[in-house]
Amino acid sequence: MACFYMAKKIRLGVAGCGYWGPNLIRNFRALPDCHLRMMCDLNPARLRHLGKLYPEVEGETDYAHMLNGVNLDAVVIATSVANHYPMAKAALLAGKHTFIEKPMAGSVEHCEELVETARKNGLVLMAGHTFLYSPAVRKIQEIITQGDIGEIRYICARRLNLGLFQKDINVAWDLAPHDLSIILAIMGELPVSVNCHGSAHVTPGIEDVTAMCLTFANRRSAIIHSSWLDPRKVREMTIVGSNRMIVYDDLAPLEKIRVFDMRVERPPHYDTFGEFQYAYHYGDMHAPYIKQEEPLKIECQHFLDCIQHGTPPLSCGTRGLELVKILEASSESLRHNGAVVQLSKTGLAPKATPIRNSRCLKTKLLTNHSNCKRSAANGSLKSPPGTAARSSNGVNTPL
Repeated sequence: MACFYMAKKIRLGVAGCGYWGPNLIRNFRALPDCHLRMMCDLNPARLRHLGKLYPEVEGETDYAHMLNGVNLDAVVIATSVANHYPMAKAALLAGKHTFIEKPMAGSVEHCEELVETARKNGLVLMAGHTFLYSPAVRKIQEIITQGDIGEIRYICARRLNLGLFQKDINVAWDLAPHDLSIILAIMGELPVSVNCHGSAHVTPGIEDVTAMCLTFANRRSAIIHSSWLDPRKVREMTIVGSNRMIVYDDLAPLEKIRVFDMRVERPPHYDTFGEFQYAYHYGDMHAPYIKQEEPLKIECQHFLDCIQHGTPPLSCGTRGLELVKILEASSESLRHNGAVVQLSKTGLAPKATPIRNSRCLKTKLLTNHSNCKRSAANGSLKSPPGTAARSSNGVNTPL
């Protein structure tokens, strides 16, 4: 990526004004480094509604005009997954820095092409892995990096609710990217293998409940339960270490992170079965202070900072590619009744990436991601089933 500094305001447009696009519009419009010029959608009614809220932002139904007719520096894509690749490719070829909501594209092949196109043109390509910018997740990474919980043994994530049902992707592609991005950041490497079980209860061929298992090196593992068919909204992750355990509840109003001083120890030496006794340690629980900031606002500011300074984002295109590689493996496993799918051995080498706090000019460091300038290993799995294109106002993923 070319090194440059852009001191002016970033002229930006948002494509897709359905479920998630308005949140991006609201945040980018509020940032002093951004000049939100245009919002684009195929649905004129959506544009009229948002035009009443943001009358200074031009509405447009022609994506080609947004790319080539208003001299934008950057484009944000928040459409259905099937449209991510063609719209992002067009934006990059038009010389626009590009932010794509997760998942970055519907196949590894398409992600690789986007990463390479951005590299050749010296442009910022960023995937919308919003939870990496959450103060709670950053605090979890800090606790783990300091060694407070010991060695990670396994992670269990649950992301459940009733809906929102999608027609072109299954629940794993819809909800699991949030948990996958967090797990990859914590583990600092890609899994060795993936297997996934699921069922399609409502729409034939599109799983609405899945259980994905990731196997990492050194006997570490992660389990992700995703569902559109649950009576309660759950956003919870448990991280089990050799010394302590962390429970992260994103829906908790105050104590989003709780650290439990609990563990089980195996006796180092014993001569008879009668002498063998597990030791259970029950200690205190504490909830560290978490500064209340909107992760999406931090993420949007980070995108602008990367454009201005010519630096790779924390959730760069390579990170988006690696996540899609896991999703493709999960689809392959589902097609073969939960069979284990091996992944290529491409790790995430630690590298500090600056993130500017949205409320001040200081920078903070997250250390569990690699240099996004390197290209990831190629994948050879099939793209997910049911990727028929939808209009840009299609419903996007709920957080």
